[in-house]
Amino acid sequence: MAHLTQNPADKERFICIYPVYINSKKTLAEGRRIPSEKAVENPSCAEIRDVLTAAGMNVYVENKLHPREWNRDVQFRGRVRVQMKTEDGEFCQDKFSCRKLVMAYVAEMIPKLKTRTQKSGGGESSSQQGEGGKKSKKKKK
Repeated sequence: MAHLTQNPADKERFICIYPVYINSKKTLAEGRRIPSEKAVENPSCAEIRDVLTAAGMNVYVENKLHPREWNRDVQFRGRVRVQMKTEDGEFCQDKFSCRKLVMAYVAEMIPKLKTRTQKSGGGESSSQQGEGGKKSKKKKK
């Protein structure tokens, strides 16, 4: 028996999405599941949850860790469970007919979140300056 229940609306039948699946910083071997150019830099469970909740999906977060995630940090913890089908086997939303589409949608929407647009505006310039500083130090040696 593969599943404890055949009811697609039961919580244990929800699909799992770990942040690792859509993290552009990870390799395929480290657990990324979508193309790196579509992936997001270090997504969090909260961001995945916010995007899917805004899309009208039934989601909840579990305090789990991806098996290939070596960093035990709080920011990398968590797994989002998403309801794909209703009790009668119909998809909750037609645009999400498979888990790859859900992951692609989440990766597309996370950069548009308000928390991301505010952070990335200041964060990118400071990180670029930091990299520039590191490069010039290397040249001096």
